[in-house]
Amino acid sequence: MSSDKAPAYLKIHFAVLLFGITAILGKLIVYSETILVWHRMWISVVGLLLVPGVIRGLRKIGKQDLLRFCGVGVLVALHWITFYGSIKLGNNASITLACLATSTLFTSFLEPAITKSKFQRVEIFLGILVVIGIYLISGVGSFYFSAIIVGLISAFLAALFSVINKKYIANHNTLSVSVVELGSGFLFITVMLPIYHGGLSIEQISLTGDHLISKYPLFGCHIHSFWYMLVLGLLCTSLAYALSLSSLKVLSAFTTNLTINLEPVYGILLAAWIFQEDQDLNASFYIGTAIIVFGVLFHPFLLKVNDKRVKARIIRES
Repeated sequence: MSSDKAPAYLKIHFAVLLFGITAILGKLIVYSETILVWHRMWISVVGLLLVPGVIRGLRKIGKQDLLRFCGVGVLVALHWITFYGSIKLGNNASITLACLATSTLFTSFLEPAITKSKFQRVEIFLGILVVIGIYLISGVGSFYFSAIIVGLISAFLAALFSVINKKYIANHNTLSVSVVELGSGFLFITVMLPIYHGGLSIEQISLTGDHLISKYPLFGCHIHSFWYMLVLGLLCTSLAYALSLSSLKVLSAFTTNLTINLEPVYGILLAAWIFQEDQDLNASFYIGTAIIVFGVLFHPFLLKVNDKRVKARIIRES
């Protein structure tokens, strides 16, 4: 790891640690996926606007890039809606987190196509490795089929907005870009809510048998969900999202997404501890997850070997 990239790697790994908590919070928060993401986005925007320099950075974003980042914000909103939708469909955070790792495969094809960069055989190999892992994960049972499909859609959207951000974010304040994307995502959901939910009314939520969530409302939010929302919006979104965007200025979209694939490790361990989800999953799931994690850890080594081969070839040809 070169010294100039070390801070970027630290940022993305800390962001991943925070991202790993989001699935747990998504299962604890009582709202549906759309309402959950709607709250998450406005809380995150408020948190980011309090940071010095963010508003000044917004003024420096040109109209063309502003429209691009607004479009990315819609993709982010759809990614989160499908992410939490997958969790609620399967009632299992581990399944969704494992599906999210397929963003590596999608990125290996999307990044060269969008940024006009060269296809890397190493990255395609690791993408195939992830496919093998997700195939094994899908063997957990037909009950989780819908959750897996929605989880894969979420992974594709994550890869898409990461690659687009990589192409256009270099000359902008990452926190300001985060405000634009999260704010536009919030506005998109607000416009769509009357169609999807029939309005902005507070949902009637059954909490039967759920001892983790208080039954006492606080300004329309159940009290535990209110605090979970703050953690989700301010720490796991505002801070984590800004750190991941900042790392994109130095690291490739593929490297960033591959590192983010460590998110399932943290999330699955937490889910096993808090929800005892390990009792519902078989050996095939854990073998598949282990393959994906292996790809994440092995990635830097493969890139280093590949770089050495390229340099050796250049020397021989010169």
